[in-house]
Amino acid sequence: MKFSGWKLSYFLLAFLFVPDRAFAMHIMEGYLPIEWAIFWWVLSIPFIILGLRSIRKTIDENPETKMILGLSGAFAFVLSALKIPSVTGSCSHPTGVGLGTVLFGPLVMSVIGTIVLLFQSLLLAHGGLTTLGANAFSMAIAGPIIAYYVFHGSQKMGLSFSIAVFLAAMLGDLGTYIVTSVQLALAFPSEVGGFMASFTKFASIFAFTQIPLAVSEGILTVIVMNFLKKYNVSELKALRVFSAKEAH
Repeated sequence: MKFSGWKLSYFLLAFLFVPDRAFAMHIMEGYLPIEWAIFWWVLSIPFIILGLRSIRKTIDENPETKMILGLSGAFAFVLSALKIPSVTGSCSHPTGVGLGTVLFGPLVMSVIGTIVLLFQSLLLAHGGLTTLGANAFSMAIAGPIIAYYVFHGSQKMGLSFSIAVFLAAMLGDLGTYIVTSVQLALAFPSEVGGFMASFTKFASIFAFTQIPLAVSEGILTVIVMNFLKKYNVSELKALRVFSAKEAH
């Protein structure tokens, strides 16, 4: 465990020296106009309050799931800290919220994701405090909501558990980057073409690296979920992730 901890620390420190850009999946400190920063905070706070209640209820009913809840947070922290350089000086990264969304639902991830973003802004200079509301809305709220409905919709369509998890994680990731593009386009509409021209610019900047990253995140999330399915089946049944039949 000690050796693994050192490897994780080295891994995170290596990415600490990758500078944040204006065109990044985490919007940098001070980049948004104050009125938009406040707007996204106002939208995010109700979800966070509901998420705190959901966490309390989940832990009260299933205290044995605390370890998996911590794992979901760690998974999101590590993946979303991986800043991959993209075109025009931008950077992209996975979000890591699909795993926790499948396990606990989108409300819980609104809190976990916001905590992840807070620590990243304080420890890794990734994102910012004034833009935390906007970043939380895209990665910790919108992404998990998309992942949640994709996962349950896929299951209703009769797709396998692994395919449903893959699609949820992948489309939740892509949904996050689309929402971030919308946020930037609303704050900085183009002089020629307005919102749509600006959205197209921001979305195309992210798409070059975000699409393959989303696919990779989907595959990794399936691998982790299959591991949990093998060794933590009782906890997953308690969380109603799947039925007893699907566990085999």
